[in-house]
Amino acid sequence: MSNQKKQLRRSGAKIMASLVLLLGSLAYIMLLAVLNGSLGFLSAMGVTLFGAIGIAKALGESISLSYGVIIALAVGCGVLRGVLRYFEQYSNHYIAFRLLAVLRDKIFGALRRLCPAKLESKQKGSIIAMITSDIETLEVFYAHTLSPICIAVVVSLAVFLFVWLFSSIYLALVALCGYVTVGVLVPLISSRRLKASGVRYRAEFAAFNAYFLDSIKGIKDIVLNNAGEARKEEVNRRSDVLLMETKKMKNDTTAAAAATELAVSLFILTTLAVGVLLMATGQLSAGRMVVGVVAVFGSFAPVIAISALPGNLTQTFASGDRVLDLLAEKPAVTPVESGADFDYEHLDVEGLSFSYDGVTPVLEDVAMHAKAGEIVGIVGESGCGKSTFLKLLLRFWQKQEGSIAYNGIDVDAIDGDSLLRNVTMVSQVTYLFDETIEDNLRIAKPDATREEIEAACRMASVHDFILTLPDGYETRVGALGDNLSAGEKQRIGLARAFLKGSPLILLDEPTSNVDSINEGIILQALQAQKQKKSIILVSHRESTMAIADRIYRVEAGRMKAL
Repeated sequence: MSNQKKQLRRSGAKIMASLVLLLGSLAYIMLLAVLNGSLGFLSAMGVTLFGAIGIAKALGESISLSYGVIIALAVGCGVLRGVLRYFEQYSNHYIAFRLLAVLRDKIFGALRRLCPAKLESKQKGSIIAMITSDIETLEVFYAHTLSPICIAVVVSLAVFLFVWLFSSIYLALVALCGYVTVGVLVPLISSRRLKASGVRYRAEFAAFNAYFLDSIKGIKDIVLNNAGEARKEEVNRRSDVLLMETKKMKNDTTAAAAATELAVSLFILTTLAVGVLLMATGQLSAGRMVVGVVAVFGSFAPVIAISALPGNLTQTFASGDRVLDLLAEKPAVTPVESGADFDYEHLDVEGLSFSYDGVTPVLEDVAMHAKAGEIVGIVGESGCGKSTFLKLLLRFWQKQEGSIAYNGIDVDAIDGDSLLRNVTMVSQVTYLFDETIEDNLRIAKPDATREEIEAACRMASVHDFILTLPDGYETRVGALGDNLSAGEKQRIGLARAFLKGSPLILLDEPTSNVDSINEGIILQALQAQKQKKSIILVSHRESTMAIADRIYRVEAGRMKAL
């Protein structure tokens, strides 16, 4: 139960209210959809209702309309129903698809605000599930949930008043009890069962998505390590768990639908029994009884639509809760938008301490210094905090103690754009988009000339390799950069950094995926660049430190100069 509560933090009513508020200026179109839907249901009922009025007239009831007019009105209601239904659906889907764009824009905006720290966590599969399936689920809410609820209320109220005024208050009260039972009580009871199964399903779906995405991205390593069978078994196990949760949810949904149909049947029989009793005791004429009973019989469609919602609503609540969580999530670092501008000359770090969870220290009392025209090396074993240190220099995370000062200005007071203009980092894993190599390089400098691009690639020892490709710089790298090796991608990432031209370059294991020959070429290029810029070089290889002017060693989160 605690896991379920953790998964669904808000109540269903609060989630629905928050989603409704996202309508904004589209609210008037939703009102138009509700109006068209309500009139459409009343028109559909009008076909049988005018037939009942014709029967009442034949039974001697005083009806001023002629049979021809009654038939014309019945036909007119049928035609009008089709027209109104079209406009209702058009309005609902117009809102839904507009809101799909709005929600995706909000999610990407939130990710931009939360990154890069957000994507440092292992949530990429969950985020992809949110952008795709969760948003699609919310589209169903706006197109097929919100409007039907409003329509059911309007139609039920209209039928209640008509039956009361034309036929009998007793029949109207029976109808009202039926509406409340079918449209409120049954869904509430059903939702208690469906809520838990819906939340479990969404959680399993997101987990399966993340695991399957990891399996696809790591397929090469899985094959090389002969781990395919074990991975397949785990995928099958997770698939079986997801299938089991799907079956549970479907069984609960079917049980809820059966309960609804049973309740509707009982209230229809009750309405007929009350009508016959009123007619037998002389309180209601046969004609008015027929009209009243027929009106009630045909009025349950909108409330049945509501009773069918808990199955969808559980999905909506789970999806909506996840989306609202993301939109409300506070970034690990607050962007500095009107801070100080600077042109890099030197970097001073004093007393820097950091922990991801606030308990386990990653870095403690770190001090280091760098200035333009030198290469500073940082060496240490994997996992000692070297990469975290570089990310703190770029404010990927918020430092907890100490200072990181560029030209004497603390990093927390520097404008974010100015910081990224002066400092660039090449991480251990370079991501390449499914575009040409030239397009991937131009991310660093969109207006770069071809000569500048080639010069940067020569410095990164990747120019000659690019020329061997079928289309040279116009070669597409493929999805996830699969057409290139890890070393080739790393060198392209290094070329990006050279092309950008930032005065301070942070290099995180820049030669970890290249052979000794190319490592020597890259280190030679870095040596040549140090007169123009400052370079902080992180590596676990002692040999890489040969070009460093000063070296710091990191051990157990502490840094000391060698």
